[in-house]
Amino acid sequence: MLIPSAPVPRRQLLRGAGKLAIALPLFEAMGPSIGRQVLAGDAASPRSPKRFVAICAGLGFHGPHLFPADAGGLTATPYLAKLADNWDRLTLFSGLSHPEQQGNNGHASGLTFLTSAQRPGLAGFRNTISLDQLIASRVGLQTRFPYLTLSTSSQALSWTAGGVPIPAVSSPAKLFKALFTQSNQDEQTDEVAKLRRGRSILDTVGGRAKEFERQLGSQDRRKLDEYLSSLRELEDRLIQSEAWVRRPKPVVDVPMPDDIHDKLLAIERQSLMYDMIALALQTDSTRTITLSLSGLNAAPKIPGVQSDWHGLSHHGKDPQKIQELKRIEEAEFAAFDRFLTKLRRIDEQGTTVLDKTAILFGSNLGNASAHDWHNLPILLAGGGFRHGRYVAHDRDDNTPLANLFVAMAQRMGVETDQFGSSTAAGIRGLDA
Repeated sequence: MLIPSAPVPRRQLLRGAGKLAIALPLFEAMGPSIGRQVLAGDAASPRSPKRFVAICAGLGFHGPHLFPADAGGLTATPYLAKLADNWDRLTLFSGLSHPEQQGNNGHASGLTFLTSAQRPGLAGFRNTISLDQLIASRVGLQTRFPYLTLSTSSQALSWTAGGVPIPAVSSPAKLFKALFTQSNQDEQTDEVAKLRRGRSILDTVGGRAKEFERQLGSQDRRKLDEYLSSLRELEDRLIQSEAWVRRPKPVVDVPMPDDIHDKLLAIERQSLMYDMIALALQTDSTRTITLSLSGLNAAPKIPGVQSDWHGLSHHGKDPQKIQELKRIEEAEFAAFDRFLTKLRRIDEQGTTVLDKTAILFGSNLGNASAHDWHNLPILLAGGGFRHGRYVAHDRDDNTPLANLFVAMAQRMGVETDQFGSSTAAGIRGLDA
């Protein structure tokens, strides 16, 4: 909030908005619940639009089983072997990281995987906008859902411009219903009423905020202008959403999935979420998606695995633990390969959904056993880039991962040459 020259209570800003004002902070994070887009005829939309997907595995991957001995072409390491059918659509990077990721615990870097904000969770930390949200601000109005934030548990990767985490959807059944189940007349009327009530709240709050301008210094006036600009953008989205409420949703020839409630079926839960992402992309319901792949403090139901996953990630170079961990992570890469193959088989005006979708797959931990956030495992799939190689950056002096983020944002039409901790608008090894 604002810090005027004379302190102004928060409730004074919200006075007059009624009891519903308490919901205001939720509006910025309500993306998965409704669409907020421009209603346009099919001719107004690209016939084969560009898309972006980011996937982060919170417990990392064992580097020696992923990275080849030498840079150049891809070779069959234990994990890359699981992706062999899609090598021509893959680039593997090493020597990338975000700087200053030591946080309040060993897994805090998961908060900043898509933001690159420094010192996560420590005193004074405030996160910044995530890459997907920057992209959604550019392309989100072109689809029913400006973005989807998904997770196999509850951890989310997406953060608003104000550093607020966006709640993740972890139920494939609820996601399917939001994407494809048609609302009846009463439900549509109720949704329109909620959207208009939201607009009314924004009008009231915006009016009250404007009254404080004369009390503020120049720095706070700039903050106020940013705040009011955000309100205006959100109001535009709420207005545009009304047009989507009564527009038919896509029809898909698949039944609503049953949620997998057994958390020990970790790979099956990942695969089901991959299926939902494929449907969302194929129907152009959204063009920006994040997925957090959570680990377990228990043994997943995978043949040959008897120990808890999190404990195995802290293997301490114990060969037996590494062997069990390998079975889990091979299963993860096999599930990811099936996802890529599915996208590759979806024809779209002479190309494929995979070729139009840039998929960032990796982890916020380079060595999970030591909670080390350097030398992250980063794969880039699809997107129309030149692939089929392993690009090794300096493992001692890492290249900022955010340099790759700038290129991803530019590909999606965002006019920027900087993001987070980036030092360049691109990265070696990324060629169209």
